[in-house]
Amino acid sequence: MGELQYQLDLLHAMNQKLTDNLEMYQVICEMSESIYVYCDFEHNKIEMVGQFDQFFPFPLVSMGDLEHIFEYVREEYAEQLRDVIYPEYAQKEHGSLECCLNRGSVWLRFESMLICDERTGRPKTKIIRINNISKAKMQNEELQYLAYYDLMTGMYNRNYFVSILSRWVQKAQEEKEIISLICIDIDDFKKINDGMGLVVGDELIQVFGQFLKEFAGEDIIVSHANNDVYYMAIYAPVGAHSTESITERINKRLEEPFKLTQGREIKFTVSMGIALYPESTQSAMELINCAEIIMLQAKMSGKNSIRYFESPVLEEFKEMIEIENQLKKAIRENKFELYFQPQFDSGSRKLRGAEALIRWWDDTGHMVSPAVFIPIAEESGMIVSIGDWVIDEAIRIYSVWQKKFDCTFIMSINISAIQYRKPDFVPNLVKILKKYNVDPKYIELEITETVLIKDFVEVVHQLRVLKEYGIKISLDDFGTGFSSLSYLKGLPIDTLKIDKSFVDTVLIDHSTKVITESIVSMVKKLGYETVAEGVETEEQYEYLKDIECDNIQGYLLGKPMPAKDMELVIERNQ
Repeated sequence: MGELQYQLDLLHAMNQKLTDNLEMYQVICEMSESIYVYCDFEHNKIEMVGQFDQFFPFPLVSMGDLEHIFEYVREEYAEQLRDVIYPEYAQKEHGSLECCLNRGSVWLRFESMLICDERTGRPKTKIIRINNISKAKMQNEELQYLAYYDLMTGMYNRNYFVSILSRWVQKAQEEKEIISLICIDIDDFKKINDGMGLVVGDELIQVFGQFLKEFAGEDIIVSHANNDVYYMAIYAPVGAHSTESITERINKRLEEPFKLTQGREIKFTVSMGIALYPESTQSAMELINCAEIIMLQAKMSGKNSIRYFESPVLEEFKEMIEIENQLKKAIRENKFELYFQPQFDSGSRKLRGAEALIRWWDDTGHMVSPAVFIPIAEESGMIVSIGDWVIDEAIRIYSVWQKKFDCTFIMSINISAIQYRKPDFVPNLVKILKKYNVDPKYIELEITETVLIKDFVEVVHQLRVLKEYGIKISLDDFGTGFSSLSYLKGLPIDTLKIDKSFVDTVLIDHSTKVITESIVSMVKKLGYETVAEGVETEEQYEYLKDIECDNIQGYLLGKPMPAKDMELVIERNQ
């Protein structure tokens, strides 16, 4: 009797342990969101652990119940799933499949392991594990979206566009076809952002992007590259899909304003650069670069225009990049030199002053024209460093001449519009004057209209501050561009320089003569001093003296020269 009780207690303890283990495994499965299905083929029964009813609204009791799973799985996965679940379809001991249910976006992974009878080889049991992989799938889809699409517009991003374009280039090479790439840039987008706010700017990018997406198709891909730049590639551009047809449709749409939220409307223009494969280049990246380069050329030539890429443009761009790189090196190594062109009183021919002019020789010893490197320096922002050096060096040399020759005359220094906009421009200038102990009244800063156009009120305020320090202000190149008499009324200037283009034709063109005489007379009445630039002949000189132009500058009386040669001019004029 005692032995029987012992056996009963042992069986009870073992049963309790199995129950506890089953509960533990049940909890583990539920926490891992896994479902385990144990299929016993010999006895046609099923045992299950996990929350099966979370995905399927029916119980698994017998083998036949497995068939109901296929009612809830998308049809395209059914045949493969049978291979994983049923032994008669199995071709290997292990199987797995990821499939989506009919409802929502629930993804499950089915994995199975088949155990066969060692003697007969027939399927004996099978364990099927079902995992919910919806979250992982969603994260993967998000990563794929980030890899292929631009978040702001929903358009292809630059990387995916390049990937597709690369495949197109290979295809076009085999099929001897053409690819047209259009680079589209919104004109004056920074002004839109600054004037109307970043939110409006972002919405404009989205709305314009949605319009461009309407062109997308089997042979046209569109991308939001970055900021306000878009790419459009056309495979075999002919007929309604020709480059000309599409650019015309874009420009036609731009004739009407785009509607934004809250009833706001905005009208704008774009600049487009077009490059063709294989005419322009042989690779996808180079094709994009060519389109971008020519788009920038379109913007520089006046915006709201379309330009096609040609090989000389690439050479010009490469030359510009080379100059930019050499400029950076020249700034680091202080490779610049100042030349000086003298200015003379028209009546006495006494030295009135000298204009400081920067000169630069590249690594080959070739002198690069300021007309070439100054615009590049302004575009890249290097003009600030170069301009600071010019100011410091011109005032330093002037202080040396004052001590050496015990003389005083005007030192004219050209100032870029970018320099004027720096908030510390005036304090730094005053600091340099104090460093070299130079009286501000002998320094004249030459400004052009570009300085005035950006922010007339702020510039005038800054010029008045300079005037309070005693620094002279000269308006350079007057008569070119968009000179306005209203400028003269409000500007605190001392000198007005008559542009060389007037001096060149003043003796042979009646209209030029009338305008020049009017400028000199008007400026004299306003109390300003005049300087005529580019005087090259005695006849020009005599005419300008007769109409009472105050000062003369030009090759007739002195070309731009190094400092040592300018010293000889100073000595002669003493």
